[in-house]
Amino acid sequence: QVQLVESGGGLVQPGGSLRLSCTASGFRLGYFAIGWFRQAPGKERERVSCISTRDGSTYYEESGKGRFTISRDNAKNTVYLQMNSLKPEDTAVYYCAVQKNAYYCSGSVPWEYEYWGQGTQVTVSS
Repeated sequence: QVQLVESGGGLVQPGGSLRLSCTASGFRLGYFAIGWFRQAPGKERERVSCISTRDGSTYYEESGKGRFTISRDNAKNTVYLQMNSLKPEDTAVYYCAVQKNAYYCSGSVPWEYEYWGQGTQVTVSS
């Protein structure tokens, strides 16, 4: 059974850091692009970053450039999202998902992804 499980969320003060993990089971990384998305209350789900687990190429949306770093450890079947300098507007549920039929990051909208995890809550507040 293909499954992604996110972890690492929590409550952090503005300016703080968190590292999210996305662990895959039922398939091996190394052949897919994995995206991190977030969804804040009342807002649409948006992509924040993506990585090709095939060659490690990465993509960042403007919201995370310079603050977020995506990486992968294929041996652990896990993709990470290191988030630094967090802001209150980063508060959201964060999800990871597999881009459909793609080795490399190309799609940015949710319908281009599948096997969504259950999400992990990130709250940035003082």
